[in-house]
Amino acid sequence: MKFQRKALAIAVMVATSTLSACSSDDIKELLNLAPTDIKLSNVSVDENAKGTKIADLSVVDLDLKDSFTYTTNNENFVISGATLSLAPEYALDYEKETSVTFDITVTDSDNNSLTQAFTIEVNDMLDYYGFMSKVGDETKSSVSYGGQSARHALIAELKHYIGKGGLQADLDDSTLTTKADVIAKLNSLYNADELSWDNLAITFTTAKQKLFNELSGSYKSLKEKVAGQDTGGQHKDWSTEFAGWGAKGSTTPVDLIDTYFQQIADIAIDNLGSERFDPITSTKIPVYVTDNGTDLNQLIQKFLLMSVTYSQATDDYLDEEKGLATDNVSGDKEGTKDYTKLEHQFDEGFGYFGAARDYLAYNDNEIAGKVSSDEDGRSDWNGQHDTDGDGVIDLTSEKNFGNSINAAKRDRGSKDNAAATDYTKQAMDAFLMGRKLINDNAGMALTEAQMNELLGYRDTAVKAWENAVAGTVVHYINDLHGDLDKVGTADFSFSDTAKHFSELKGFALGLQFNPYSPMTDAQFEAMHVLLKDAPVLVGAVAIEAYQADLIKARDILEAALSFDTENVANW
Repeated sequence: MKFQRKALAIAVMVATSTLSACSSDDIKELLNLAPTDIKLSNVSVDENAKGTKIADLSVVDLDLKDSFTYTTNNENFVISGATLSLAPEYALDYEKETSVTFDITVTDSDNNSLTQAFTIEVNDMLDYYGFMSKVGDETKSSVSYGGQSARHALIAELKHYIGKGGLQADLDDSTLTTKADVIAKLNSLYNADELSWDNLAITFTTAKQKLFNELSGSYKSLKEKVAGQDTGGQHKDWSTEFAGWGAKGSTTPVDLIDTYFQQIADIAIDNLGSERFDPITSTKIPVYVTDNGTDLNQLIQKFLLMSVTYSQATDDYLDEEKGLATDNVSGDKEGTKDYTKLEHQFDEGFGYFGAARDYLAYNDNEIAGKVSSDEDGRSDWNGQHDTDGDGVIDLTSEKNFGNSINAAKRDRGSKDNAAATDYTKQAMDAFLMGRKLINDNAGMALTEAQMNELLGYRDTAVKAWENAVAGTVVHYINDLHGDLDKVGTADFSFSDTAKHFSELKGFALGLQFNPYSPMTDAQFEAMHVLLKDAPVLVGAVAIEAYQADLIKARDILEAALSFDTENVANW
């Protein structure tokens, strides 16, 4: 057909060549030849940038007034008008492919078309927490934080044992028959016997590591790292200055955890062989939920995340007078390690944040473990991902733990708001840039300017981390306020209310452990007076007054952390 049209056009040209009335424009219009070239304004794209614009398209064609449509044979790319982009939920990964080649076809209004192959280069971005050694074997990684992964796993294991039936099963089959038995079992995960470390099994998930000593060859204890236990010291004396539970100084962080263990043991043994029912709705409740409306499993887990991981990171490893003041000149442990002391200290701070090494490759739903459909994200990235493709999840690099998950949850909760947050990216970018700065200068002491730059990255990471936690406290205040609206109705759940209170209280107690927090001691203590140590569940007037206090506590957080009002209301 195209040949026939061209032949006809040539015949017309010959027939009319002697007619002065025929212009060159008329001839072009008669010919209407296919486009001769497709051009892209750009031929590269950053990795991990879902749905991002890549280039504008243009065409070389004699028919200047013609219109064009574009298509591609690669479903991971889309063309809208004359704009080439990645598909909305698709991103490229430099570590998997450094370039992509595909076809673009342009078709004019007369159905003439041209197909060309294009190669898009993938830009390698600073998006993966991996840095090679500069002071040892340069073929080996300089990243090391196995101890932090082990403690995250211990916290997860303890929560799993208390809440997923392990504790109740041991009570039911008489494995545990006394208070001492219960407390010893809880301590076997919280403060394990050094002799048992090598055989301590990981059961909370299926992973590459089956035993805790595969995460860290040396013995690790949660109790030894609770705020106030570390001999390195913190910014406060927690034996006298711990606030938020009872009168200030009436307990310590480690004593509070012991109190929670004692309460679980009391409930377990006092009700051995019998069921328990809540005092409000007479609904069955588990061994870790108290009659006054607290969930000890949630209190223990959340408080450990704050008193161990958050405290250790902010008040030790990332402190300019401690972790960040260490040597960057030679290999750690008298030159026997492939990393400097400073590299290792920074890694340990990052390890306590809990993010997978490729955290930025996840979307917020995936980090939060909230993938239930293709629209939410990729099912094989739901909280964890087998990045190296070996068929198993490496708990030191391929799973998200702790507050890194809370950051994504808060970003999810504000995504449709005018001041949407991006705590995940803020924290991870800062950790990456700080670690790169240290690694680029490994073998040398940082200059004053470089140290100031590093402290800036530290401040950004810690600020995003704190905002994620404080935003989570706001979220559970909102949940608890809603729970209390249901008291006296069929929709009220005693266990849900206890859970929400305990999550907010456990996290809120830990905000005092950050020496860089803008929240003052007065604000912190006033907030906890309003929150109380258990929710108010009896008496309409008293409940209404407590709900008002919850909003006042939320207002304190909003002011102290400079939160956006819309985010606070909707988290």
